[in-house]
Amino acid sequence: MIADWIQDHRDLTGVLLGISFGFGARLLMLRSDYRQYPAYPHGRIVHMALGLIAGALGSVAVPALYHNNYTAVTFLSLAAQQFRDVRTLERNTLIAIDHDELVPRGAAYIEGIAVVFEGRNYLAIFAALTTSLFSLAIQWWAGLLVGLLSLLIVRRFMRGKSIRHIASVETAPIRMDGPNLYVGDVYLMNVGLQENREIIQNQGIGILLTPKNGDARVTIANLGQRQAILHDVSTRLGVYRDEGEPMLVPIGKLALKTGQLALLVLPRERDPEWAILAVENVPLLEAAVRMPVEANKRRAGRLRHG
Repeated sequence: MIADWIQDHRDLTGVLLGISFGFGARLLMLRSDYRQYPAYPHGRIVHMALGLIAGALGSVAVPALYHNNYTAVTFLSLAAQQFRDVRTLERNTLIAIDHDELVPRGAAYIEGIAVVFEGRNYLAIFAALTTSLFSLAIQWWAGLLVGLLSLLIVRRFMRGKSIRHIASVETAPIRMDGPNLYVGDVYLMNVGLQENREIIQNQGIGILLTPKNGDARVTIANLGQRQAILHDVSTRLGVYRDEGEPMLVPIGKLALKTGQLALLVLPRERDPEWAILAVENVPLLEAAVRMPVEANKRRAGRLRHG
């Protein structure tokens, strides 16, 4: 009985399977972690609705094209425009609330988050489209298998690299030479008030990032990546400061000779082990990743081989 109904309504079965896996893919990618973004519950409701729309658009396009209704391509172009608008909306929202952060995210981090939200809607369309396609081309069970495979692919695209992949992270002593502040041997800044010096020495944690190769050296030198590190550590461990205290802002400075990055963080909960873990788990920003060494190798190879 059920098998006969499925056979008689193949188009509807494919669409329903496509919507289900497209929506499921968006749910799989929806996470509210320590950053609390998207916010719970309303921010998540917005992205769940967008995931449902993405799944519907991807799954409906297949039977439309299957029946020679080529105008269905306009649905996908409309979806692309809508999701670009979602990216703009996310960017504007994060920029607006970034002014209220004691340690801001920075423009590069915000742009990275906005790109991720746009891209994940396209992944939801991909899951829905492939599921619906195989359901119509073969049978519902093929669509089910491909839908499960698409979820695995989506999960693979969720995993990006973090700081631990490009640099070793360790604590370094905080040293005051009069008003001059050092983390290890790296000079950070001049601290004029004795009160601020005491707070930094008692509450601060010095962290040293040593890049693993030449590409990593350029990446951690990026100002956007540095700001993302300081923001994430402050979000996870809190920050020991209030507005109007510029000397207590977490800071990062580069050792020009070695390429090491020295960080001074002032967490509310002073735990060096957790601070190192927080730094290691900071995601690499797409806008900050540079690979000049690899590019030079490829160029040299082309020159050698004519």
